[in-house]
Amino acid sequence: MECRARTAVVAAALGVLAAPTFAGESALAPSRRAEILHLVRQECGSCHGLRMKGGLGPPLVPEVLAAKDSENLRHVVLHGRPGTAMPPWMRFLTEAEARWVIEMLQKGLPSE
Repeated sequence: MECRARTAVVAAALGVLAAPTFAGESALAPSRRAEILHLVRQECGSCHGLRMKGGLGPPLVPEVLAAKDSENLRHVVLHGRPGTAMPPWMRFLTEAEARWVIEMLQKGLPSE
């Protein structure tokens, strides 16, 4: 299924996710981190590969992302890439959560 179509399915199935609980501006509650990790593995993995080593989308592994500007990556996560299969995720993630996703991907996804 195309990434944009998967986004619509996720939106319909889950609705807009509840606002996260923060212990501080950059600290996400463990339950919210688990929700986001699931989203990354399932939704991002559907295009970027289940191990984030690439597929329809480019690889999202530390070796590739280390050279990328994290603010630009955050923008892409939130706003997508018009004209490509990369959808915007701002309906599901706050700016702080998108930053956390980028930091996590730059370090490598934790094991399940």
